[in-house]
Amino acid sequence: MPDRTLESLRERRLALKGPTRTPLGGFRPVNTTFRREFDLYAGIRPSRAYEGIRTPFPGTDLVVVRMTHEDLYAGIEFPLGEPATDELRALIARTEGSEIAEDAAISIKPLSVGASERLARRAFQYAQENGRRRVTCVHKANVIKRSDGLFLDAVRRVAENEYPGIPFDDRRVDSLCGELVMHPQEFDVMVMPLMYGDIVSDIGAGLTGGLGMAPGVNLGDDCAVFEAVHGTAPRHAGKNRVNPCGLLLSGVMLLRHVGEDEAADRVEQALESVIKEGRNVTYDLKPTRDDPTAVGTREFAEAVVAAMAP
Repeated sequence: MPDRTLESLRERRLALKGPTRTPLGGFRPVNTTFRREFDLYAGIRPSRAYEGIRTPFPGTDLVVVRMTHEDLYAGIEFPLGEPATDELRALIARTEGSEIAEDAAISIKPLSVGASERLARRAFQYAQENGRRRVTCVHKANVIKRSDGLFLDAVRRVAENEYPGIPFDDRRVDSLCGELVMHPQEFDVMVMPLMYGDIVSDIGAGLTGGLGMAPGVNLGDDCAVFEAVHGTAPRHAGKNRVNPCGLLLSGVMLLRHVGEDEAADRVEQALESVIKEGRNVTYDLKPTRDDPTAVGTREFAEAVVAAMAP
């Protein structure tokens, strides 16, 4: 992470970020640095099926609000065969009574009251500001009773005490995934821990055109980093082939965040008209992925620019 990038974000508190690769080893992922340095505690990922998108569920319009700091992705892990792992195994056996196999690695899933409550407030605030109809808490509290149970209780408390006018319910994550692929129109804003959010937001993207259509933001109280949900896709690099909508729609979210609603509407309406027409779109938005009439990334973007002309 270049120092000049961090300094720029410290000054402006706002960024539109391109995809960066998360390494299997070596340096810390760029997103982790951003999230921790600027306390970007909420990840917001909308999924909307624009007219012209090939989906059995037209009209789907979902928003995932997920943690970014805690949960299993916190990276608190104890590798196989290390003394600290053996100590933890012994502690668990002595205090909780469970015997963990000697050849096991262990990952810790922390969920705190404070982090859960402020994420819940962000989800309800998003619903309130954007005229959404309902907030659903996603969890597995029937099995993971301590951490997920704490999360559910915290979200429920915020719903009842601070946002009684917004309808609220909850779903177990496995049940939710099944319901989403049958009738996604029954859901709206969904708030959940980090790992569930990673999975459910990909389901939302799959229901609304794929990851190429998925925008997002990592959001704190005074800083926001907008980015497409998809990764770097190195096999497509330099080939002028992939869908630019994820980053374009992240830009639309950024414009709305800074109060430039008119500009955001112009970009989104132009993009929607190009998708609806279906002529100047990339291969993933064509009826078949080998459609010879598919255009490239640049041509798609230029068609959106042309559609913005007065």
